[in-house]
Amino acid sequence: MKRKRSLVRRTAAAVAAGAAALTLAACGGADDGDAGGSAGHGGHNASASASAPASAPASQGRHNAADVAFAKGMIPHHRQAVEMADLAPERAGSPEVEKLAAEIKKAQDPEIRTLSGWLTSWGEEVPADDAAMDHSTHGKEGMDGMMTDQEMRGLEDASGEAFDTAFLELMIKHHEGAVAMARTEQTDGAHAPAKKMAGEIITSQSAEIERMNRLLGKG
Repeated sequence: MKRKRSLVRRTAAAVAAGAAALTLAACGGADDGDAGGSAGHGGHNASASASAPASAPASQGRHNAADVAFAKGMIPHHRQAVEMADLAPERAGSPEVEKLAAEIKKAQDPEIRTLSGWLTSWGEEVPADDAAMDHSTHGKEGMDGMMTDQEMRGLEDASGEAFDTAFLELMIKHHEGAVAMARTEQTDGAHAPAKKMAGEIITSQSAEIERMNRLLGKG
């Protein structure tokens, strides 16, 4: 009888031990799966979370050398257009020319501020305020439609109809230069807001070129 009870106890112990081993193995397998799952998701999430902060600003502030060149070139270009427009109130003989000059200044002043803000945010130097006055690298070679010192002095000395004609002819050339710069930005730039501004410049200044040609009797 004792041997029987002893055999039963040994059998029960063996069964219990086997069950425990199976339970541990099952738990271990579940843990390994969870660990693998966690590593998989955690690794993906970790890489995603690591890349997300880097990629978001990169996409929002992404720019290249063409964007920098566009901003650095357009700021003095716009400043000169505003400088030309400022001459109109005291010199223009035609209300249409005076009105056009006011519209040009109203449109381009805010763009100068926006372009300057981009350069600052990119760690780039904003062209000095007198850059529009230095035409040695622009107007002498007709680059970007910038006026030469001689052309600017001639405009300052003109009045009435002579001013209107000179202003319109020079501003057409000036606008054509801006449109060319804007087309380059649209082709080569990477900064979405800059490319958008370039598109707006092309649209608005092309329309103003047509308007000025009509005022000159060329439309």
